[in-house]
Amino acid sequence: MNKKSILHVANIYFVLPYFIGDQFMYFNEKGYKIHVICSPSEEILQYSQKMNFKYSEVPILRSFSLYQDIKSIVAVCKYIKKNKIDIVCGHTPKGALIAMLASFLMRVKVRIYIRHGILYETSSGLKKCFLMLIERLTSFLSTSVVAVSQSIFDRSLDDRLTKENKLTVLNNGSCNGINSQKFSKDSINTEILNSIKKKYKLNDESYVVGYSGRLVKDKGISELVNSFEELQMKYDNLYLLLVGMPEERDTLPKKIVNKINTNNHIIATGYVDYEMIKYYYAMMNLFVLPSYREGLPTSVLEASSMEIPVITSRATGCIDSIIESKTGIFVNQNNPKELTQAINFFFMNPELAIEYGKNGREFVSKKFEQESVWNSLEDLYKTNS
Repeated sequence: MNKKSILHVANIYFVLPYFIGDQFMYFNEKGYKIHVICSPSEEILQYSQKMNFKYSEVPILRSFSLYQDIKSIVAVCKYIKKNKIDIVCGHTPKGALIAMLASFLMRVKVRIYIRHGILYETSSGLKKCFLMLIERLTSFLSTSVVAVSQSIFDRSLDDRLTKENKLTVLNNGSCNGINSQKFSKDSINTEILNSIKKKYKLNDESYVVGYSGRLVKDKGISELVNSFEELQMKYDNLYLLLVGMPEERDTLPKKIVNKINTNNHIIATGYVDYEMIKYYYAMMNLFVLPSYREGLPTSVLEASSMEIPVITSRATGCIDSIIESKTGIFVNQNNPKELTQAINFFFMNPELAIEYGKNGREFVSKKFEQESVWNSLEDLYKTNS
């Protein structure tokens, strides 16, 4: 039997290496034909050659524009027809909406919406109602919805976003799993690590509080910066490592941006290639994600796999990413005082931090290994075919 053609649709390139990655090669080796549509990107040509997929660059805006969105839907429809696509996977709310609309119109038999998170959780009023409506429409047009965590699954049902017979969680969560061999202390080249540490003027005496992700308000960056500055007055070897880029949407307050830019103990790296991200985890003593909302925070699982203790919030998605008082500590959202206490706890208890880190690696290795997630995803492809 000939294997099927799979099309992944996402509005930004970032989704491809961070949320799909080696999954491309896995399904290629199993005989599937892999295709991608995403907004124009300088990186996609080289990445497509590395991961062996065909692609088309179609502008998919995060905001809503009737004219541009119709153009995007038409372009996706044409691509589906030309390449005889059998399975369409939509990522991120806007990318998934375009994908599900186009594949529904083209009568693609398998239409899967990967719900990476719930955007309206930090919205209110008419905007929240509109975003909920979009979620329900995307779900209606799909044949299956993959919730990337159990708490996303539960919230989807509570808010009546998706009928239960369409909704699933792959194994223990995630849409791609974690490569625990890649995200391992044993995989680190010491010379490369030391050169990066030298670049940022870090040494063995530095205590690095780390974060990886978009630098936006919803991630709790303001609280993290304020907590860090409070502790910095007590500990002169404390550093904050912010790995990621700011965004125009949900921008940080100017006061926080100024603190990041002027404090010589706060390191903002900008964009880091996914193949190098493990070296930045390797510089961290502690990983912190005080987010207001998540799907399932991959960064937390990657940090845990690298044996780093974690502080994260009690937000949707985050609550599935650690075992409290074993691999990490929960704090309430928008609570700098609680966050300061938690960071101080790990700073003052280095032996316990090591124990949490080891527990974290065991947790990720047992629950979120990549191939088990990919096998479940392939079962979903076959079930819907």
